[in-house]
Amino acid sequence: MTSLTEARELLRQGRIPEAERAYQRILERSPGEPEALCIVGLAALRAGQAARATALLGAAARLEPGNAVTHQHLGRAQEAGGDPAAALGSYRTALQLRPELHVARLQLAAALERAGERADATIQYARALEDAQSQGRWLNPDTTPPTLRPLVEAAVLAVRRGTQEACARLLEPLTSRYGRAALARVERCVRIYLHEEAVAYPDPRQRPTFLFFPDLPASAYLDRSLFAWLAQLEAATDSIRAELQALLPSTTGRERVFTSDELEQANLRGLDQPPSWNGYYFWRHGERRADNFAACPATAAALALLPLSHVRGHGPEVLFSVFTPGTHLLPHRGVTNSRLVGHLPLLVPADCALNVGGELHHWQEGRVVVFDDTYEHEAWNRSTRTRVVLIFDLWNPYLTEVERLAVADLVGAIGDFGQAVKTA
Repeated sequence: MTSLTEARELLRQGRIPEAERAYQRILERSPGEPEALCIVGLAALRAGQAARATALLGAAARLEPGNAVTHQHLGRAQEAGGDPAAALGSYRTALQLRPELHVARLQLAAALERAGERADATIQYARALEDAQSQGRWLNPDTTPPTLRPLVEAAVLAVRRGTQEACARLLEPLTSRYGRAALARVERCVRIYLHEEAVAYPDPRQRPTFLFFPDLPASAYLDRSLFAWLAQLEAATDSIRAELQALLPSTTGRERVFTSDELEQANLRGLDQPPSWNGYYFWRHGERRADNFAACPATAAALALLPLSHVRGHGPEVLFSVFTPGTHLLPHRGVTNSRLVGHLPLLVPADCALNVGGELHHWQEGRVVVFDDTYEHEAWNRSTRTRVVLIFDLWNPYLTEVERLAVADLVGAIGDFGQAVKTA
């Protein structure tokens, strides 16, 4: 009498036909054995017996409803049997039970694509690729099993095609209104983002982590003559500083810049005491902090003068940025050169500095500095007093108005897609 242990050993040894016959004998003896139902069902599926495979795998799934792999196999059988709606349900059940089943997600995406649900298919393909690649899989042919390569390659193409189509739809209203020539650099930006065009940095020190906008003059620090509003902002320094000093004794409205201990430990260093970077935000990830605006009317009026880079869900970031004594923000890079960062220094002790692209800048209270944070940059307060600057995100002045509109739409849509992928 064949036992499950013997049948499993045959499988382990790769003696598939013998194993399948062993499981068939177990099933004849014990019709409700889920493992035997599953193995015999898969054998039927390989033999082209979709109806029998669906019946066997369906019975196994009912007996073990928490077995995600069985639901995945059932989806394959249902598709082979011409029931795509049932297959979609089985794939979704498998992923609800085990979201890390990357192959099941590829199969769900392919089924959605065949059903004409291309937008949903693109999201599922992207999630499968992102999850697998974060584990070092499916990065290239060497990290992809040969049997999976066609499906993985189809996923890559589907995500690229879906992103291309989404970007084209997004830009179409602006193209119709302003003409294609006005969006020529935006189209190149999209091609670079999609890896369809090689990037050519005007300054090799510049490396955006997310989105490179081509044909913009590059420098670590921007010339002050580019900003017509600069003198008015600097003239408001004393009023802005007074509002800051009224806030500083209180923690009300103050937030950590890095929202986890792990991020702080990775990005900050201290001298004689633990480092701290926190701030009073006026805008964070594009969300307005009404309480801080209400508490600082002079600052609010000054900020209204600035071409802040508003992007839904992303920017601007505007805050009174507080470095406690000894805090060092380690070298890092910003996301895109379509946006610049401005500082209005308010409280600056000695031995505080900003280093952008290897060019050192010592803040001077009341004197604005604007820099491109896609250059590697760092900042430190090596004094025994608190350092505070007003930080604000600006549109790059070399962008046209229509380019600003296009970038805001594109980045917002890319963010929406990324969020949809994370929650798929």
